[in-house]
Amino acid sequence: MVRKNKKLPRHLIVFRTSAMGDVAMLPHALRALKAAYPDLQVTVATRPVFRAFFTGLDVGFVDVDTRGAHHSLRGMWRLAAEARRLGVDAVADVHGVLRSVTFRTALWLRGIPVAKIEKGREEKKDFIRGGGREMKPLEHTVIRYCDVFRKLGFVFDDPAPAVRRVHPNPMGEKSGTWVGFAPFSAQQGKTYPEPLAREAVRLLSERHSRVFIHSGGGAEVEFAREMERVYPNVTALFGRVDMAGEIDLIANLDCVVSMDSLVMHLASLVATPVVSVWGATHPGLGFFGYGCNPRGILQADLECRPCSVFGNKPCRFGDYRCLFDVTPALIAERVSEFVGK
Repeated sequence: MVRKNKKLPRHLIVFRTSAMGDVAMLPHALRALKAAYPDLQVTVATRPVFRAFFTGLDVGFVDVDTRGAHHSLRGMWRLAAEARRLGVDAVADVHGVLRSVTFRTALWLRGIPVAKIEKGREEKKDFIRGGGREMKPLEHTVIRYCDVFRKLGFVFDDPAPAVRRVHPNPMGEKSGTWVGFAPFSAQQGKTYPEPLAREAVRLLSERHSRVFIHSGGGAEVEFAREMERVYPNVTALFGRVDMAGEIDLIANLDCVVSMDSLVMHLASLVATPVVSVWGATHPGLGFFGYGCNPRGILQADLECRPCSVFGNKPCRFGDYRCLFDVTPALIAERVSEFVGK
């Protein structure tokens, strides 16, 4: 039940500028908050490219230019002044970095209530030391976001998983089974090794009508375009759709194969089934796609993993064996299980 409290904020600003997957989890929390408080005005302070994540939510935006106008701490003070002019009366810092601390402090000094995220760093270190075995999964990042809003006095239930809705299809009329494949990540410990990715594309293209490869630029798009040349039913997405178009496409896919990376979280926003491959990291650390089916998790049972929270530490053996243990055949079989063929 919504608490009747005249002291509740009426215009909340929510700060989160990175990483992409972390920002993509924020709409789940805002969906639950707005369902409980439909008259609450919410402004999201984030990078312009992330606006597409919040499609369908009644929220406003303040664009944060972390490489330009808001790169410095002085820039954060200017951003706080912009927020004051909007009339915000509470701050939810769901980022917890130096920039967001500066932003919220500037507003707190003006008498505006603030709340910050508790990231659970020590819990995560303990989880890593324990190897994740027989350990209770840590609080999900989406719930940590909700807890920030609750500190400001809001009372609401945890978000339900997203539901599938009709989205326009940027790739035209659909026929047969469509599958997405996102083998890349910013960290090597979360990137599917190229020889395995090649075999995975082959197996998926043999079994399904179309396969779409999600990637960034550079070497990633070179790989995707090479696969497109080799297999007629494979499409490299980079440069063909913007962020909003990619989300719309994912909503029309039957299944997505993703690493512990952005595409998993985009799929969770539109309730598309996900087969997720985990290497150096672990779904129990709180970054699993919100509402995704745990049956889609593929991970090796090795003593050495998880070895880091974010996958940014070099493999102690130098070979990333945790990723090689999740074979392309296993991925293809799990996708077939999800799509019923």
